[in-house]
Formats: sequence, C-alpha cells, structure tokens
Amino acid sequence: MTTMTPMRIAIVGVGGVGGYFGGRLAQAGHEVFFIARGDHLAAMRQRGLQVRSIAGDFTLPDARATDDPAEVGPVDLVLVAVKGWQVREVAAAMRPLIGAETAVLPLLNGVDAPSELAETLGAEHTLAGLCRIIAYREAPGVIVHAGVHPTSIDFGELDNRKTPRLQRIKAVLESAGIQGNIPADIHVALWQKFMLVCAWSGFGAATRAPIGVWRSLPETRPLVQRCLEEVVAVARARGIAMPEEAAANMMAFIDSMPYEGTASLQRDIVAGRPSELQNQNGALVRLAREAGVSVPVNEMLYAILLPQELAARGQLRWNAAMID
Repeated sequence: MTTMTPMRIAIVGVGGVGGYFGGRLAQAGHEVFFIARGDHLAAMRQRGLQVRSIAGDFTLPDARATDDPAEVGPVDLVLVAVKGWQVREVAAAMRPLIGAETAVLPLLNGVDAPSELAETLGAEHTLAGLCRIIAYREAPGVIVHAGVHPTSIDFGELDNRKTPRLQRIKAVLESAGIQGNIPADIHVALWQKFMLVCAWSGFGAATRAPIGVWRSLPETRPLVQRCLEEVVAVARARGIAMPEEAAANMMAFIDSMPYEGTASLQRDIVAGRPSELQNQNGALVRLAREAGVSVPVNEMLYAILLPQELAARGQLRWNAAMID
C-alpha cells in the first residue's frame, strides 16, 4: 500500500485499459471509483473486479462501481478510457466529478480526445496522455492484461508546462507499479503513437492478419512505411515538431512486436462490432484534408474499412447471399 496520501480517482470506461490501471491504483491504496454500466457494472457489484495479468493476477472484491458520477462527486483525477466516439458524451456526464483542482487524463488511441474534453470540461482541467499496454475485457467483471510489462502512461499539460500536479500524478502512478512519463512535448508523443495506431489498426483490419504478416510481405511493407510517413507529414503540417527519424523508429518498433499481435480496432471489425475507425485512420484523413496534405495510403485503408464500419453500426446493409 502506498505511504502517500491516497488520491481520489475516477475511472471512466472500465475496459482493458481503465480496468487494469484502475485496479492497480485501487490495489495500491487509492480511492478508486469505476464508472461502468450494464452487465459489466452488475458483475463488479456482485463479484468485484477480477484482473488476470502477466504481472500477477488479483481481485478487488469490493470494487466501488457505479453508473452515476453524481454518487462519486469531485475527485482529484479522472482517467478516461472509453472508445473515441464516446468522448463527447461522457465528457458531459463527467461534470459531477470535476472540482476546482480535478485533472482529466484521456488514455485513448487517437489525438482528438484532449481537445474534445477541454471543450466541455475546460482546458484548465484537461491533460493529454497515452498508455502502453495490451489489455481487454474478457467477460463482465474480468480484465485480461496480456502484454507490455511494465505498463506505462505518458502525460502532460496541453501547453507542455511542467506543473506540480504532473509530479503528483507521476508519483501516484508509480505507487501502483505503473511507469509515469512526462515527455518534453506530449503532443509529439501523442502523434508518435498515432503513427502506430494508424498502421496497426489499418493494415491489421484490412488484411485480417497479425502484425508479423503485413510488416513482412514485400507487397505490404512499403505501404506501411508510407502510412507512417503520411502521419508524420500531417503532424508537421499541424505544427507538431516530429523528429526526423520518427517514421523509421516506428517501423523498427513495429518489427519488434510479437508476430501474432493484433489491434483492438482490427478485432472489433473482424467481430462485426463498431470500431474506432473514425477516430483513427478516419481522423488522420480528416486532419490531412484540413491541412492540405495528401495521404493516399490512409485514404485507401479508411475507404476499404468504411463499409464494414457502417454495417456494424446498422447504417449500411447488404444481402449476405450476394457474397456467398
């Protein structure tokens, strides 16, 4: 248990990311509230939160779970780990959690969440962040941490100031065994991960193959490299100071990943579930058009995947017999 003063923390979105990090923070002695709903909420109320982890399994038998943020009231920190299309909706619902000193830290696979949260909750409350973990919700009340150890969270102020609250959050994360990193420029860090997200999600979903396949085939590997370069070009056009070696470094990271790795967007599309396509490759295409940058590889990936995304959302239908 941590020797520091426990922090009041709300977890909004109790999937793999929110469930794991929230669970570790609660295990470390912090006062953690899980904002959940449906069968996941019911399971946590009945049996607690179970986490199966490569770093050691644990259970929170008395997990504090609710679907009503007003029952929790103001907290010190909110970790937001919902899907990208849910951010604006949950931002409005989160208002009861926000006190004078509350910090809101999004941990999503994209670059839009900080500005979307700031619009509703105020820039003074909003941080930018990203995490490194492979985790998912296996069943109601059950989280699996399957890859990346030790886990880490990068975070910072929207204007990159080094404030006392950043150091406090870093200490709280590290009390729970989570690496806390405060980059010199959090926006560069966000866009560096966005490179990985666009490539892994896009090529994984389009090929229906694990990362080891599409990074290796001579037909797909050059397209992956071009995809990364497109993200860098859009970032620079939007004033993000991406390093010269950004694309090469990310390709090396992709080469280092386990052969069988898949992305969450890929798994959602293959399963016929709504995905974060609009917040990942779709967002890159949108931001590129705003900046006047050509991104043909990402446009191709987005266009190929869009019919499946629309079908998953019930916005497009076709006769299955036509493709049998």
